[in-house]
Amino acid sequence: MSFNSFGHIFRFSTWGESHGPAIGALVDGCPPGLEISEEFIQPFLDKRRPGTSKFTTQRREPDQVRILSGVFEGRTTGTPISLMIENTDQRSKDYSDVAKSYRPGHADYAYDAKYGFRDYRGGGRSSARETASRVAAGAVARLVVPEVEILAYVSAIGGDEIDRAKFDVAEIGNNPFFCPDPDAAKRWEKIVDDARLAGSSVGAVVECIATGVPAGWGAPLYAKLDAELASAMMSINAVKGVEIGDGFAAAALRGEENADPMRPAEQGSNDGKPQFLANHAGGIAGGIATGQPVLVRVAFKPTSSILIPVETVTRPDEQGQRESMEIITKGRHDPCVGIRGVPVVEAMMALVLADQKLMHRAQCGG
Repeated sequence: MSFNSFGHIFRFSTWGESHGPAIGALVDGCPPGLEISEEFIQPFLDKRRPGTSKFTTQRREPDQVRILSGVFEGRTTGTPISLMIENTDQRSKDYSDVAKSYRPGHADYAYDAKYGFRDYRGGGRSSARETASRVAAGAVARLVVPEVEILAYVSAIGGDEIDRAKFDVAEIGNNPFFCPDPDAAKRWEKIVDDARLAGSSVGAVVECIATGVPAGWGAPLYAKLDAELASAMMSINAVKGVEIGDGFAAAALRGEENADPMRPAEQGSNDGKPQFLANHAGGIAGGIATGQPVLVRVAFKPTSSILIPVETVTRPDEQGQRESMEIITKGRHDPCVGIRGVPVVEAMMALVLADQKLMHRAQCGG
């Protein structure tokens, strides 16, 4: 069995391959009556669209979304919403060598081991091209959680981190790296360009903050908000690590350092909520949102498709024998896949929160 769906009540499935005629998503469980249009979804896809700078893949895809079902007179009907994005700039011939051998770091061998057959053109379903479908579905999810503001940005590339003292939200949209530190963005131009010119790649860390998440969303055990977020983020292509709040850094702290102290709300506040003095937990305690900003940090590995020769093996011949060889991956690839991972991380945050909101409402009302 292959799993192509995510979510419980607000649920989406993606379909299509990197070099097929189209990709898309089917969103089910969306409440009726929400205003939606292709024009609303498109800006989110434009953030992820390839070919926007020399620091991303030069594959030219307009990524124009079409709504095929689930919408009538500009509003959701409560029935499945089908979204389609056509592929228009495939170059399958770039992958002729990959048909006979495996690209280290890619899913080539693992797919072959599982299915005994694989679509080698751009990786098929394992290609990051699939994430465009998630971004489209994530735009629908944002309509379910209008009370939440979701913001993602790159906090490190190639091990070079931003200076938190220079964090400026306004800068995120002013550079091709979604970077909140203008000085770091300038440094990253050289880091990414050097890797690109060398035929190599670099990794990145993407942080995502969701503010306005009400206290109470989540569950104590098997649908923990942080567990669902970790699962969602780890499902993104090239992601190899996820942290909630302080993450691994919390393991180096003492109990009193890691605690998030609370005080009564300031005088004049009538919401009855406590005032938190820290947020080491990333806005989640015991699997349930505390009302503080939810913070997720996502580590993207370097893009596996590189022009530097790497040792590999061929597919087995008729006698089951493999040959040793070196491979370089031709084609158009991101020198840092984490850059375009920013809108994907935002989308997965929205999709999880929409699902959690509806589950909370189903059990607790409101």
